[in-house]
Amino acid sequence: MTMPPQAHQAPPQPQPQPGQGGLPGLYASPIPVRTPGLGDAIASEWTKIRSVRSTVWTLGVMIVLLVGIGLLTAFTVSISDAPLDDTPVLSLGFFGVLLGSICVITLGVLTIASEYGTGMIRTTLTACPSRARMLIAKSIVFFLLAFTITTVTTGVVGVLQTAMLDGATPDAGYWVRSTAGVGLYVATLGLLSLALGALIRHSAGAITIMIGVVLLPLVLAIFMFSPTLASVQQALFEYSIPNQLGAMYDVSVTASGPTGWEPLWIILGVTAVAMAGALFSLDRRDV
Repeated sequence: MTMPPQAHQAPPQPQPQPGQGGLPGLYASPIPVRTPGLGDAIASEWTKIRSVRSTVWTLGVMIVLLVGIGLLTAFTVSISDAPLDDTPVLSLGFFGVLLGSICVITLGVLTIASEYGTGMIRTTLTACPSRARMLIAKSIVFFLLAFTITTVTTGVVGVLQTAMLDGATPDAGYWVRSTAGVGLYVATLGLLSLALGALIRHSAGAITIMIGVVLLPLVLAIFMFSPTLASVQQALFEYSIPNQLGAMYDVSVTASGPTGWEPLWIILGVTAVAMAGALFSLDRRDV
């Protein structure tokens, strides 16, 4: 006796689990999903900035310049037997910081402009659609990194220079201004470069413009011989980046102009305007 063929039975459909919601047959992850915030963007930017070779090269060269030029200057002064009198020993670190700031400017531009060159910015904005949050995260990570490296290196150079030379003993306020103050100034200058990189979106162009901003006013002032341009020449001398940086060390090239902490407030104001322009531009331009 033959058995009747069995009817084909469809496999059972998975049922939605309580509390998971969704339609039958759709996978629902047991891992809780949360909205990413600024902390996640900062963690992502820190991973990117510490894993690219440009960070190692630019900051490495900056450390070599700060330490090498600072100690070479102190050694030259020590063998020349030139009296320092009331000249602060820490002011000899100015030369290394001025050249090292070019490295910070370069890294500031590359932090954002290089992503436009490689197309990585599309991936960045896919993971972080908020352009303002992306720019703020990049700025925080870059600023803290540049400030820490500059402050620590200038502090080490200052200690070594003080041990090598007999000069005026710097007070606590001068120590803070020539280490942490200089670190803040250089890091803010790099932040200005980052804002310009977001506006220009071209690494070579933004770096060239920033080097011009640093050096061109002083060069133009040197070659202004006409008496009618005396006031312009004086202003260029006083507010050029090298003179402002020198004022942090009390070695400005002019008797007038910014002194003490004033250069820091000036560069902070200029950078704030540039960052506002970068935020405005990011929200209104295509990738």
